[in-house]
Amino acid sequence: MWGIIVALISGALMSVQGVFNTGVTKQTSTWLASAWVAFSGFVVAITLWAIFERNQAGIFSLAQVDHKYMLLGGVIGAFITWTVITAMAGLGPAKAVLLIVISQLLIAYLIELFGWFGVEKADFQWTKLVGIVVSVVGFIIFQWEK
Repeated sequence: MWGIIVALISGALMSVQGVFNTGVTKQTSTWLASAWVAFSGFVVAITLWAIFERNQAGIFSLAQVDHKYMLLGGVIGAFITWTVITAMAGLGPAKAVLLIVISQLLIAYLIELFGWFGVEKADFQWTKLVGIVVSVVGFIIFQWEK
């Protein structure tokens, strides 16, 4: 149950953040807004690490990460911020988030299905594929104009 609650909070925060970031972009620029998001997120994250986890994992433990490509999360995050801002500015928050979630679902399922990036490989299930198709149909219905 806790995982469901946290996932719902995460989705809500992503939607609000996307709207905020798009608002900042309208008054500044896309990459400046993205830089601010990354910098302010860094300040919060490093502060919380120092308070709660400093003794659990030292900062140099990053050098011991097995697959170095996994350290590219921040780089990917910069492009996530840009794509969310651009999508929301072009489509509006609801359509953009719906497409973003469909994309997340599809890619996450492919990662599980093929066992990419060290994730445990999952068996193909028609119900999951049908769920993705239903999501796409939902998007088509959602954008349907009278």
